[in-house]
Amino acid sequence: MLVDEKKTINKVMIKNFLIINFTGKNDLIGLRLDNNFFIEKFQTNIKNNDILVNNITNFIKKNNVKIDKNFSVIVNIGPGSFSSIRTALAVSKGIQISKKAKLYGYKSFQLTEFSLKNIEVLINKNLLENKLIKPVYIS
Repeated sequence: MLVDEKKTINKVMIKNFLIINFTGKNDLIGLRLDNNFFIEKFQTNIKNNDILVNNITNFIKKNNVKIDKNFSVIVNIGPGSFSSIRTALAVSKGIQISKKAKLYGYKSFQLTEFSLKNIEVLINKNLLENKLIKPVYIS
């Protein structure tokens, strides 16, 4: 097997996804469905994590997302605010368990600008982690 073939085999295949970027600063979620990309920005001063969870749920419902085994959830694993990352991880893990979606993590420094183009770079360069998520927190 050639080296290039091996890279293609190991490359993550993600078409439709929800990306959650809750680190306590510039909290955003994005959603790619087919060829459409939607972004929702949240106030960074939200202290109630229940509101964050409701916002994610409402965003999913508003865009009629069908989450199944072919859908992916991408979540920022830090560094960032402990409670924000913990909430994002809990929601992501809940979606993975209940809907059998694929779950991936990325680190804050890997996504310098929250845009579809930069998210696709993460995916195409195989920078997403799908093993045990180990958050990195800052105080």
